[in-house]
Amino acid sequence: MTTMYTPTIPPPDPNTRRPTFKLPKLSCDAHCHIFGPGAKYPYAPDRSYTPPDAPLEDFRALHAKLGVERAVIVNASVHGTDNRVALDAIAQSNGAYRAVANIDDSITERGLRVLHEGGFRGCRFNFVRHLGGAPDKRVFDRIIAMVTPLGWHVDLHFDAIDLPEYANMLTRLPLRYTIDHMGRVKASEGLDQLPFRILIELMQRDEKCWVKICGPERVSSRGSPFTDAVPFARKIIETAPDRVVWGTDWPHPNVKVMPNDGDLVDLIPLFAPEPEFQNKILVDNPARLFEFEA
Repeated sequence: MTTMYTPTIPPPDPNTRRPTFKLPKLSCDAHCHIFGPGAKYPYAPDRSYTPPDAPLEDFRALHAKLGVERAVIVNASVHGTDNRVALDAIAQSNGAYRAVANIDDSITERGLRVLHEGGFRGCRFNFVRHLGGAPDKRVFDRIIAMVTPLGWHVDLHFDAIDLPEYANMLTRLPLRYTIDHMGRVKASEGLDQLPFRILIELMQRDEKCWVKICGPERVSSRGSPFTDAVPFARKIIETAPDRVVWGTDWPHPNVKVMPNDGDLVDLIPLFAPEPEFQNKILVDNPARLFEFEA
């Protein structure tokens, strides 16, 4: 029997700094993960990495320190298509959590209904090369057709270099879509780089296109405090302020430089100095996209 090697990734910074910026009431961390504990929620055998456990109690403690009141749990690829870790967290949240599922073509209409009633409002596809590359198009198309009647969106994780190839496909989608981590563009290549121009053009011409301004540590070329990512987030917000959401990406899987989540919160007023924009990206937009109750 062959054992697959799956490298263990570092844990998040355990010493979260209390941010200087005070988040508005009902602010939402719209892109974050819960890992395990593996003894209760086993990791998928075919995962590409092994995370240290980052369980619900740590997740809650982080958000209490940051001032986050709502969250969207993106079920990570390490849990495969087992969405129980997010489903159980939502059930304990008193309406404060929503989630994005990992599903494949084995999902049934009944299985989708269980997820929807449990608080899921989207599904995710990885196109990133180090996480396995593009999904099977037949599976992708079938799942899109199944989730569209539910009013879900599809969450898409690309390598920046691949965005131009997929732009036309995105505009033909019949549902809203979110692009993770500002498209994973490289700050060192500037605002005029082709992948970022394509991202901005999508936001301008396709009202189904939403962007997550999370992962500045993935965009930055200079490292902490990742301020070279600020012009990209700023341009995204200015382009379509009603279709942008923010997230921490805690516990930051597969990053080169581990951020402190307090520092990430303190980037928000650099991304959006205007209180009006802050309220949009932190409160109003996620409430609309993920259907949080008023």
